[in-house]
Amino acid sequence: MAGPGAAAGSAAIPAGSASQPERAAAAAMASVASYESLVHAVSGALGSVTAMTVFFPLDTARLRLQVDEKRKSKTTPAVLLEIIKEEGLLAPYRGWFPVISSLCCSNFVYFYTFNSLKALWVKGQHSTTGKDLVLGVVAGVANVLLTTPLWVVNTRLKLQGAKFRNEDIVPTNYKGIIDAFHQIIRDEGVLALWNGTFPSLLLVFNPAIQFMFYEGFKRKLLKRQVELTSLDVFVIGAIAKAVATTLTYPLQTVQSILRFGRHRLNPENRTLGSLKNVFYLLRERVRRFGLMGLYKGLEAKLLQTVLTAALMILVYEKLTAATFTVMGLKHSRRH
Repeated sequence: MAGPGAAAGSAAIPAGSASQPERAAAAAMASVASYESLVHAVSGALGSVTAMTVFFPLDTARLRLQVDEKRKSKTTPAVLLEIIKEEGLLAPYRGWFPVISSLCCSNFVYFYTFNSLKALWVKGQHSTTGKDLVLGVVAGVANVLLTTPLWVVNTRLKLQGAKFRNEDIVPTNYKGIIDAFHQIIRDEGVLALWNGTFPSLLLVFNPAIQFMFYEGFKRKLLKRQVELTSLDVFVIGAIAKAVATTLTYPLQTVQSILRFGRHRLNPENRTLGSLKNVFYLLRERVRRFGLMGLYKGLEAKLLQTVLTAALMILVYEKLTAATFTVMGLKHSRRH
């Protein structure tokens, strides 16, 4: 069942009064603007906010390990203890609001696009692994292009006031989200808000791979049982995210550095740009730290992102199911 939006859309064009292409276009618009897609988007956004809030300190440790490569502490607990000792008890939650705001917008866009496109393409039939991957990539590209400025700003705010070991990092002084936007545009140009877009576009394969594995595991389990338990959802969500994160982590490191944008390239003393320095950063990291330098902070990232993704998917599934139940609508299984 496509929901009230679909019913309204189809009712708007009486049978026989429009051509077949017009009816098809109306049906497509009804699927995109359906109540079901909105429920998925809101549930995904709320699920991500809940999960990120719970595991936010782990993300702080991960980001510090990625950006401040001269930090000697290698493990997540050690980095968190250093941050608390040097910067205060609440320092692991620095930048919480801009991150949560960005995450909420980002997941709303992703889940809305993914489920709207799925409604158009699958049309009530069983999906496939290939379709899930393609849908994930398209939804990811839309998400990156629309929300990268929010992520650039929240990365800067999250690292503002941090005690860095790397002397090549230029400090910032932002008063908040609006002031950060203003200063970045004034000092670095409007395109600086899209720093890290190239690796971000490559990284659309991260959620695409995650959802491909998640939907695949989900379909297999649903062949053997009527519905998934909370533990089933949590475990397959964690496994899917672990695979996706491990495969794409080097690009995530470059993405964080470019979004932060406050390193200088010595000896020219220039601030890093975006696209042209992606491969430079990868090569430089391997040269200075070896191949494993590409995976510095992976422990913190896996710990944070796997737990966050698993909890997010669990909350998302439960909220979606509960909403459709409360509204008296059938939750269509497009899996």
